[in-house]
Amino acid sequence: MKAIALFSGGLDSCLAIKIIQNMGIEIEAVNINTGFESNFGKEEYLKKTAQDLGVKFTSIDSRQQFLDEILFTPKYGYGKNFNPCIDCHANMINVAFHYMKEVGAKFIISGEVLGQRPMSQKLDGLHKMQKLVKEPEIVVRPLSAKLLPPTLPEIEGWIDREKMYDISGRERKSQIQLAKEFALENYESPAGGCLLTDKNFSNRLRNFIKTRELEVNDIDILKVGRHLIVNDKKVIISRNKDENPILKAYNGDKFIKMFPIGVPGPVGVIESNADTETKKLASRILITYTKANKGIVGINGENIEAESFESREKIKEFMLV
Repeated sequence: MKAIALFSGGLDSCLAIKIIQNMGIEIEAVNINTGFESNFGKEEYLKKTAQDLGVKFTSIDSRQQFLDEILFTPKYGYGKNFNPCIDCHANMINVAFHYMKEVGAKFIISGEVLGQRPMSQKLDGLHKMQKLVKEPEIVVRPLSAKLLPPTLPEIEGWIDREKMYDISGRERKSQIQLAKEFALENYESPAGGCLLTDKNFSNRLRNFIKTRELEVNDIDILKVGRHLIVNDKKVIISRNKDENPILKAYNGDKFIKMFPIGVPGPVGVIESNADTETKKLASRILITYTKANKGIVGINGENIEAESFESREKIKEFMLV
């Protein structure tokens, strides 16, 4: 028999896999990619962790579906920032449910712990989530199973309820002890990686959608760089060499790229409908972040001569966050 595990790479999802795996169930670890993970290298980590657990790993790209159906119209609203946690978790289960049917698995497991997170994992939040899930009776939460009503896999005898746990709350001593028992060592820290829970990122997103439609191609460039508003046009300039490839990889049509020519420096993007004066001002800002006092900035095949500002303090008036 096979089950699908919602897989974040965190300790709880690793433990949930081990608990059910030890009952002789084949597990496939599935990560639902909504696009808002903060770590650009997360998928490689997930592949390695799944390999260490001895399970197959699959990543499902649900970015477009998440934008179209969940992010802007959550039935149960948002948390403190732009995080529709209840709707998001329910949607992940539903995406996994469709995949489960495709591969012939029988049920879904989740590392959720009752009471661990303030919005989606309190009992009230779980009840709301159940209303959005297609077949809630097949979702097993091994770490808190004994505190929740029996699920279909338990009732049918596919898995043993007595071999699951009654963990609740934000304290993680029980999970850490279990990790020792299961010899789990390389698991991710418990800190969440969803940028929709981050205040600064949420502010960027709110500003962006005031006058622009968010598309999948826009998500990654919202994660990085210095964000500026220049003559009502959005400009993003990388902060370090690690962010340069992210902006270089942008392949949408909403922005065009900016490069210093002949000197090392940051990469930038500017809205494609920016006028000449705005491009010149944005070029001055970009040159200010190089070591040159003046230079040439390439913008979509156009070369613009620009002098740096006398001080980077001047740039603060354009800065969004």
